[in-house]
Amino acid sequence: MIGELGHFALALAFVLALAQTVLPLWGAARRDGRMMAAAGPLAHGHLLACAAAFGALLYVFAVNDTSVVNVVQNSHSAKPMLYKLAGAWGNHEGSMVLWVLILALCGGAVAGFGRDLPTALKARVLGVLGLVAAGFLLFILVTSNPFGRVWPPPADGQGLNPVLQDPGLAFHPPLLYLGYVGFAVTFAFAVAALLEGRVDAAWGRWVRPWALAAWSFLTLGIALGSWWAYYELGWGGYWFWDPVENASLLPWLAGTALLHSAVVVEKREALKVWTVLLALLAFGFSLLGTFLVRSGVLNSVHAFANDPERGVFILGLLVFYIGGAFALFAWRGPAMAPTGMFSPLSREGGLVLNNLLLCSAAAVVLVGTLWPMFADLLFDQKISVGPPFFNTAILPLTVPLVLAMAAGPLLSWKRARLWPVLERLWWAALGAATALLLCLFLAGWRVGPALGFGAAIWLILGALADLADRIALFRRPAAAWSRAGGLPRAAWGAALAHAGLGVTLLGIAGMGLATDHLSAMRPGQSVALGGYQWRLDKVEDAIGPNWSARRATVTVLRDGATVTVLHPERRFFPVGRSTTTEAAIHTGLSGDLYAVLGEEQDGAAVLRLHHNLLAPWIWLGALIMALGGAISLTDRRIRVAAPASKRAAALAAKA
Repeated sequence: MIGELGHFALALAFVLALAQTVLPLWGAARRDGRMMAAAGPLAHGHLLACAAAFGALLYVFAVNDTSVVNVVQNSHSAKPMLYKLAGAWGNHEGSMVLWVLILALCGGAVAGFGRDLPTALKARVLGVLGLVAAGFLLFILVTSNPFGRVWPPPADGQGLNPVLQDPGLAFHPPLLYLGYVGFAVTFAFAVAALLEGRVDAAWGRWVRPWALAAWSFLTLGIALGSWWAYYELGWGGYWFWDPVENASLLPWLAGTALLHSAVVVEKREALKVWTVLLALLAFGFSLLGTFLVRSGVLNSVHAFANDPERGVFILGLLVFYIGGAFALFAWRGPAMAPTGMFSPLSREGGLVLNNLLLCSAAAVVLVGTLWPMFADLLFDQKISVGPPFFNTAILPLTVPLVLAMAAGPLLSWKRARLWPVLERLWWAALGAATALLLCLFLAGWRVGPALGFGAAIWLILGALADLADRIALFRRPAAAWSRAGGLPRAAWGAALAHAGLGVTLLGIAGMGLATDHLSAMRPGQSVALGGYQWRLDKVEDAIGPNWSARRATVTVLRDGATVTVLHPERRFFPVGRSTTTEAAIHTGLSGDLYAVLGEEQDGAAVLRLHHNLLAPWIWLGALIMALGGAISLTDRRIRVAAPASKRAAALAAKA
């Protein structure tokens, strides 16, 4: 019964989404206040219906209702409750219900918090969000029903993929979708602006908090996925340029450019065309990622489904939404002439350079990800594009981007001079050069990690230089602390986000100096790695809630003293008859001690040991970046839309 109620809620949500599309858009075109006013209640009704459907899905997984096909394929009575609930979105059908729920949450948030938005703009934004939701709800109802029944019900389910039975993967999809779907709001604002034919400073101010929230969630989602791959897959790395990893990076790059471009629209009413284009691209890349994960055209450990029918449907949605938006952009875009002029050497010019480099990086990632598919389709050639290509192609774009990131916030609006900026950054440059030379000297003249350390210190000190300049720390130190208290939170958040990227670069540079060792060891034997002695003490059996395992005990010593004891495992899941690798990691500020247990051969255990220098800093930096975004969102100037003037409000009331 609950399954049928959930299916009915999805159908009701589809009907409400259609109404949310038609009535507000038609009302905005006709300037009909009653029809436009229906947008808010319809958005809230649509949200309630999606929440009911998702609640029903959680219920059938929680009680292990094996009459539902989705539960049979992705759950089991022996699983812990956390993974039963995570199984609700750890599959294609359930993940799409989560997708439309988050989209409905975005629509409800616009309806609830957009009270200061002009009525016509708000109606168009909610109408576009309704149109996007209607397409995905139709997709679920036609091809991906999560409540389909099976008869007779089997005694138990087949279980969730063991690789996904992990706390990191339980929370990774919701965070990632909050980022993906959050860009649907900026997309809706862009399409609404194109329909109205007007982009101004107020529009930039309204778009900016939604872009910032989506970017922050996407940053957390990508970081959590990277961390999961690091400790769960047992390969010792943090990023492999996997197609699905790349699919999440594309909207992040476009969203980062959008964030900076929206600032220029708000402050100077320039880069209007750029900003609208980036809003379309950010959500377009999100849809592209959805297509890649669910169509089966690319192979990945992260892929949800391998179904050409579903892939064709999503491709149709991608063409309809993004193709239609770009057609509208081609028609309306030329009319959005910028009103703010600026010199190439200015903060606006720096943000243009930022956009060009970020978009170029996105283009490299897009081509490298899709080229194997097109080579197979057009030339019948099986090729692989891996980390060497991406690392080589991205580095020339990263270097000028990092250099500009520290200097850009210190440039004046409209027109600037370079020498005063360099004077304020001399100590950041000195720190970066010192870090680079020290790394070259201490690490055996390895250029890549040295450049990484130099760039990281440049970014961190550059962010501090920006704050110091804003509070006049060196010019008028007596009043610096009082000025720091009055500094806008958005300025603190931006500096923190830039410094967070520097911290992540420190971790990436440290991983460039990581060492590893693979050997077959018997109990009592030890090896030296990274200044530590790694001793295998024993290998024994272990039992878990729904798995059995072989568990090794590895003692890590330094100068004869025990540093830590690691317990890497190989787990066997009887349901599904699959095996996973559970890495054992000891984390410290200086890096990770990382051990992975392989197959046993003639009484010897195969161990892969890693000393990953500064690895935790990769994810610490991502947390700092997201925290910077959250602090910026607490700034009322960003969080609250620009209020209408009294004259405009009076005219609206009169109308």
